[in-house]
Amino acid sequence: QVHLVESGGGLVQTGASLTLSCAASGFPFENYNMGWFRQAPGKEREFISTISWSGGSQGYTDTVKGRFTISRDNAKATVYLQMNNLRSDDTAVYICAAATKGFLRNSASDFTFWGQGTQVTVSS
Repeated sequence: QVHLVESGGGLVQTGASLTLSCAASGFPFENYNMGWFRQAPGKEREFISTISWSGGSQGYTDTVKGRFTISRDNAKATVYLQMNNLRSDDTAVYICAAATKGFLRNSASDFTFWGQGTQVTVSS
């Protein structure tokens, strides 16, 4: 059974940093590209970042470039999202997802497995 379990969310102040983790099981993690999405109340799910199966390529949406860094540890079957200089508009549920390896994708429809998400709240 596939599991993606996010952790590391919380309540922080503007300008703070957080690192999210997503532990995967039940599928061959090293054969999947991974991604992070977020969803704020009343808004659609938004692509944040993706990383290739090897970790050699990454992609980001413009709103987080230079502030967020995605990484992965295939030995631990875990993907991370380091978030720096957090802003109030980063407040959302952050969700990790897995896509079969190939070129990097940023559309939710291209991702096969999904986690439940972890809440990040940034207060000003």
